[in-house]
Amino acid sequence: MGQFEQSEQFEQFELIVRGGMVVLSNEVRPADIGIRNGKIAAVVDDLTSRSQAAQVYDASGLYIMPGMIDAHVHLNEPALGHWEGFETGSAALAAGGCTTYIDMPLNGVPPTVRLEALEKKLALADGVSAVDFALWGGLVPGNVERLAELAEAGVIGFKAFMSCPGGEGEDIFAEVDELTLYEGMKEIARLGKVLALHAESEPIVSKLAKEAVAAGKRGAMDFVNSRPVLAELEAVNRALFFAELTGCALHFVHISSSEAVELISSAKARGMNVTVETCPHYLTLTLEDVVRLGAVAKCAPPLRSSEEQERLWAAVRAGKIDIIASDHSPCPTSMKDGDMFEAWGGISGAQSSLELMLDEGHVRRGIPLPELSKWLSLNPAKRFGLYPRKGEIAIGMEADLAIIDMGESYTLASSDLLQRHKHSPYIGRSLGCRVKATMVRGNVVYEQKPDGVKLTARTGRWIRYDEGNGGKLYG
Repeated sequence: MGQFEQSEQFEQFELIVRGGMVVLSNEVRPADIGIRNGKIAAVVDDLTSRSQAAQVYDASGLYIMPGMIDAHVHLNEPALGHWEGFETGSAALAAGGCTTYIDMPLNGVPPTVRLEALEKKLALADGVSAVDFALWGGLVPGNVERLAELAEAGVIGFKAFMSCPGGEGEDIFAEVDELTLYEGMKEIARLGKVLALHAESEPIVSKLAKEAVAAGKRGAMDFVNSRPVLAELEAVNRALFFAELTGCALHFVHISSSEAVELISSAKARGMNVTVETCPHYLTLTLEDVVRLGAVAKCAPPLRSSEEQERLWAAVRAGKIDIIASDHSPCPTSMKDGDMFEAWGGISGAQSSLELMLDEGHVRRGIPLPELSKWLSLNPAKRFGLYPRKGEIAIGMEADLAIIDMGESYTLASSDLLQRHKHSPYIGRSLGCRVKATMVRGNVVYEQKPDGVKLTARTGRWIRYDEGNGGKLYG
């Protein structure tokens, strides 16, 4: 299963993916997929009996999903590729069934807050990425007048922090003050872009953190308690207020609480152009895991209680969550040691996102695969201008496919990970499915075989915003 066979004739299709269970937008059914010029040209019950192709991929017994579009990853180029760069980060994403990612503007030196920095990042990505990618620009104090040049260059949208993201030196990615946020929203609305926000109140979290450290409270729960749901709610409310004044489209990243989801849902009901993202770690890990694992499970906002997690799943089921993304935030393993307040605050999970959501969402909770695919692929494609080029299995779409064995269980080991630093809070977790292969525009870029994994190609391309659907936003 999952191996190539050669056809004697070379006409009609370059590749036929044969015999799989295909996850379409509204159903799952057995079908063959014909691929021509990197795009899906046919989806029919039995293609191989009446057509020929240069190659046939036997997907019998496997499921074929649209490749995940991970709208939130940090690959840290330029200068911090030793944390995670395009080469290793994209390899991990390919191994996880992701076919397109959108890289965040911070952590690189310099961050992507001006055109020169964007050009440096693109030069480093050229010919290196295993899968396709788009780029976020950044909104920071002092660069509102630079947003237009980044928009013209083709960034998907802009990212800003309402709490301090950390870092030292002249090229830090600083959080926005209220005036920068307001003026930045006005400019982003004028440009027809979307603003992605890390929504936590800096006055609340910085004061609580300072009090905890001063009292010698530096453990896992001390960190969690320093970033309460209240901080998320205050920041979401403030951002929505500014967005109503400016008409700016908003996307809230890594929302951790059902209360914040409800605030955003109410804004949608009032007609605001706003979407909400959560992450696999909020849906599969809880604060007990922070206590058990320590800093490898540290993130901001922090993991929440099991009761809050169930409320978040209820919001997902109710259609109040638009997008699920990894927020892959890697670092050297040494930066995950010791003091919870000093350790790097990010989870390395890019390779596991799709498998985690299939295991927890479909295998354990019975959520239909088309629904999961909507949150992982279709909605991010629509929201960020990649549709109708990407996002679902349909004629005319690019042949970006994740081929999955829904019957293979395995326990994740550090040796399975293709990211640069092999730490993850999911190591040791049993998963009830496995990505067997990943195709980008009909090219197999990753394949999992009995004798080990194989990264077979690095054909990823940069996708400018204007190469998608001309700027239409989902919402």
